[in-house]
Amino acid sequence: MSDPSQVLLVGHPNVGKSVLFNRLAGASATESNYPGTTVDYAEGELVIDGDTVPIIDTPGTFSLDPRDRAEEVTVELLEDAADALVVGVIDATRFERGLNLVLELIERGYELVVALNMWDQARRKGIDIDVDRVESLLGVPVVPTVATEGRGVKTLQRRIDEAHAPSIEQVQTRVRNPS
Repeated sequence: MSDPSQVLLVGHPNVGKSVLFNRLAGASATESNYPGTTVDYAEGELVIDGDTVPIIDTPGTFSLDPRDRAEEVTVELLEDAADALVVGVIDATRFERGLNLVLELIERGYELVVALNMWDQARRKGIDIDVDRVESLLGVPVVPTVATEGRGVKTLQRRIDEAHAPSIEQVQTRVRNPS
């Protein structure tokens, strides 16, 4: 991972991004409106290896092909920070839906770490996700989290250093030819 200019949390609405953001940013969090809009996002600071970098909780988006103003703001925040590191936050109970957004982020070339949030709920529902296999196929760190309880947050923060920007072609090759 290169030194990111900032960290952006990106995911669908209601996947626990804001709770995860609050755990990562702590007391440094502030609410802001995106210029020229009524769309809110939160900013704070995250300490990575002793360095402080801005962290932003982007508005929820289902896709990087925006369909409303909140999604447009997320895409604009991503485009304005091309060297940002992205934490793709997925609801582990709806893994496949979230995976589509993660693949879009990979396709756009962002350094990425995936947080499989709501891990406890997925386990209760009998959903079994092979985290090591997903990590191997995607080529990026994948960390189960329960943001409401703080579980996995320190691991996620530690693994940010391992963020990677695989090409979509690398991911497709690994999916077609798993080892």
